[in-house]
Amino acid sequence: MLWHITNNLDLWIHGLQNTVSLTLLGFIFGFFAAIPLAAARLSKYRALSGLAYTYIYLVRGTPLLVQIFIIYYGFGQFHKELRALGLWWFFRDAYNCGLLAFTLNSAAYQAEILRGGILAIPKGTIEAGLALGLGRFQRFRLLILPITVARMLPAFGNELVLLLKASALVSVITVRDVMGQARYLFGETFDLSVFYIAAANYLIVVLVIEAVWRRLERRNVWLAYKG
Repeated sequence: MLWHITNNLDLWIHGLQNTVSLTLLGFIFGFFAAIPLAAARLSKYRALSGLAYTYIYLVRGTPLLVQIFIIYYGFGQFHKELRALGLWWFFRDAYNCGLLAFTLNSAAYQAEILRGGILAIPKGTIEAGLALGLGRFQRFRLLILPITVARMLPAFGNELVLLLKASALVSVITVRDVMGQARYLFGETFDLSVFYIAAANYLIVVLVIEAVWRRLERRNVWLAYKG
């Protein structure tokens, strides 16, 4: 098994870079997309709230693999239109399609995490913001969002880990992530041990994420807010 690592180290490094970058970028972009989505979900306007709910319900109710196929193969059927719009450069790349699928999927889950955290904000916090003369956007940016992220940090960590493990799905659309490299090497050697190496790669990254998350929870003072 070790010779699979030493003889193909460059492949494994490249695959790990793709896996980590897809996971982190999908999570980060998904977080920023989740903020307006959660706000829409909590909106008093029923049409806006309904649209956000429908999106979240559809994304969370369908497999990520199906979403990847729809974006990669579905948009590929409109390559002429996308070329005319100047967007084909993005959708012709399997990595970009995988990243878009991860972003849209993670945004739905993170929006619900944010919504739950926002609903749990004590009324006294909002009243304190009003007493300080903060506007609605200032209250959200300076009070609601930091406290929500602090309280829901474990849930965000779980979402990041789940997204990492789900990233193996992009190998089916030819992305050479960790699983993609394992599938390639298995096709060349028919040696099942390459999947053990892939599993070890994912496990190591998960352990790193958990270590960073514990450190983040322990060392940041503002995360100790109890309400």
